[in-house]
Amino acid sequence: MGLKEQITEDMKAAMRAKDTQRLGTIRLLTAAMKQKEVDDRVELTDAHVVAIIERMIKQRRDSITQFEAGGRQDLADVEKAELAVLSAYMPAALSDDEIAAEVNAATAGAAGPQDMGKVMNALRPKLAGRADMTKVSAMVKAALAK
Repeated sequence: MGLKEQITEDMKAAMRAKDTQRLGTIRLLTAAMKQKEVDDRVELTDAHVVAIIERMIKQRRDSITQFEAGGRQDLADVEKAELAVLSAYMPAALSDDEIAAEVNAATAGAAGPQDMGKVMNALRPKLAGRADMTKVSAMVKAALAK
């Protein structure tokens, strides 16, 4: 079963269980998926769905930071609950050692910092959804600076 079908089944289960908070988050996700399908006129693959979830997770993290800075813990808690639901659909995260091994393999033939774009383009499909690309970027930059 693909990720899209899994999300649909989870939405049905949340409806049956009357879990309104989880249901609301899953409905936001399905709306974003349908919007992507309509805008780009494509059938979503698991990679597309993971990219959508990553974007939504990033939005939730930004919102949590802003709400906590503004003293609105009640809104931050709602965002944290949504973040937990969305994170459940992400593939298993790689450890720092696994990321470092991928970075070392990708930077083996690189000449220097000017090859950063090429290295990142090679790593992005392998690590998408399984690693924080900001952290990967920093590791690649450090490896190329040597």
